[in-house]
Amino acid sequence: MTRSSNDIPMAEIDLDRDGFMRTLIRELSGTLEDVVGLEDASGFISIVGTKIGESIGQSYRNALSVEKLSRGQVAAVLVDLKRRIEGEFYIIEESDDRIVLGNKACPFGDKVLGRPSMCMMTSNVFGSIAAENLGYAKVELERTIAAGHQECRVVVHLKHDEAAREEDGREYFGSQG
Repeated sequence: MTRSSNDIPMAEIDLDRDGFMRTLIRELSGTLEDVVGLEDASGFISIVGTKIGESIGQSYRNALSVEKLSRGQVAAVLVDLKRRIEGEFYIIEESDDRIVLGNKACPFGDKVLGRPSMCMMTSNVFGSIAAENLGYAKVELERTIAAGHQECRVVVHLKHDEAAREEDGREYFGSQG
């Protein structure tokens, strides 16, 4: 059967804005990883993640009419922002020292597989929000879906102490820290 150009909108292809954007980010991160290496690619993505985190954090502070979020509010914001972008983050533990989160679904979907640099979005968004409101954060990506784990486990250390210094991760400092 011959198709006319009028049949294009009915073509059975998997293409929508969300899928296109996820694929775009996957290919950009992959190109960066291939050209400059994983560490530098993660650094570039970190810059973007920090800017996004600052903007999102300000949006939540404005919406809640507060100058700074409390630790409990920070934990709730981290879960809520990921829920809004189709992640399935949940709090495993929350204390004065750290917030431990699990995640069953990456907002990037299967596009994150094999692209660990994309996890810098989570690290920097979480780190910038926590640090700006609480003074300090060190984000440790213990397990990630990108690296092939079933779920993510993210630890946000809140104190610049020996325990945090001993862990791998990226540090973030707020304007008060």
